[in-house]
Amino acid sequence: MKVKKFIAPSMQEAMKKIRSEMGNEAVILNSKVSNTGGFLGLFAKKQIEVIAAIDPEETDRKKMGETRTNTQDKNNAFPKSQNKTGMHNEHVSTSINVDNNQGVLKELKELKGLLNSISTNERSDFYPEPLKVILKQLTKQEINSSIRGQVMSELLNYWYLGNGSLTIAQLREKETEIFLNELKELEFGGMSYQKKYINVIGPTGVGKTTTLAKLAAHCVLQKKKKVAFITTDTYRIAAIDQLKTYAKILNVPIEVCYSVNDFKEAKTKLDKYDFIFIDTAGRNFLESQYVKDLQTIIDFNDEMETFLVLAATAKPSDMIAVYEQFSVLPINRLIFTKLDETSTRGSLFEVMVKTNKGIAYTTHGQTVPDDIEVATRERIVEQILR
Repeated sequence: MKVKKFIAPSMQEAMKKIRSEMGNEAVILNSKVSNTGGFLGLFAKKQIEVIAAIDPEETDRKKMGETRTNTQDKNNAFPKSQNKTGMHNEHVSTSINVDNNQGVLKELKELKGLLNSISTNERSDFYPEPLKVILKQLTKQEINSSIRGQVMSELLNYWYLGNGSLTIAQLREKETEIFLNELKELEFGGMSYQKKYINVIGPTGVGKTTTLAKLAAHCVLQKKKKVAFITTDTYRIAAIDQLKTYAKILNVPIEVCYSVNDFKEAKTKLDKYDFIFIDTAGRNFLESQYVKDLQTIIDFNDEMETFLVLAATAKPSDMIAVYEQFSVLPINRLIFTKLDETSTRGSLFEVMVKTNKGIAYTTHGQTVPDDIEVATRERIVEQILR
């Protein structure tokens, strides 16, 4: 691998230098704006620093493919010389491979140092105009700066592979492809309807009880299923009253459990129902004892589908901390609430990537049974990039 840094007054000039010296096979690894010259920081000139790389072996292979026929003809014309030269070339080739390996290691070491020294560039003035629009949008959606830098780097490569003539629509299509590809291994979608018990867990104030009521109402009104409620939230009287109100409206039974024995008895009592929705207490997520209490009360078995409920208005770092606290439990997917209370969606993507969990539902209001949407990979990316 050959790696080199190019400095030019503009990205277009830098690309000309790269093509002239390294050819069209070169790949841009990174780019940033730097200011040089001037006095005491004044009158400094803006320049573009671009790090490009190319694989000489790949280029050589292409050239060899073009000249192979001619070489074979020459070898056939001079068989004796070929034998001697072939042995000599084999020896030289071995030496070159060793030298190349050492050179590659050295270049990779230098490249690592260079990349470590370059922070993600937050300035947009050196991007082509359509890419400025993309960067502004990603920044507005509060996409993590590291993720933002990776996306912009890939889009910049795509831009110059298209000879700088791509439309904003083509760039947005590529941007969507990048985000979808990052989420391709995650599971999305609502209830599987294969598990009898539906459990929601999460910190206080995220809307677990209301979300649970929406899911239960959908089962009753749309699926025509027999459902029941179990609540283990015995810490707040208001929470029990709220769920009892929903149970009364839906005309379904509710059981209150204080211990694992209560939970087992409730399961037996409600065995004839199709689905049983379990509400848990909202507690301080920093208290590990809360999760331990859940484990002593609820029997997390193969018959249960568990969703971790998070508020889209929370900081990504707090949501990830919540997930880590609950990760000892078998979490199937995430539910994001309060999308109507925030204009940004970048946190959803960051949390999914860092927890390796997809989304089951998103909610956008308090109305039961409305204001809830089954999540799909395409719909979530649309909301993030909207």
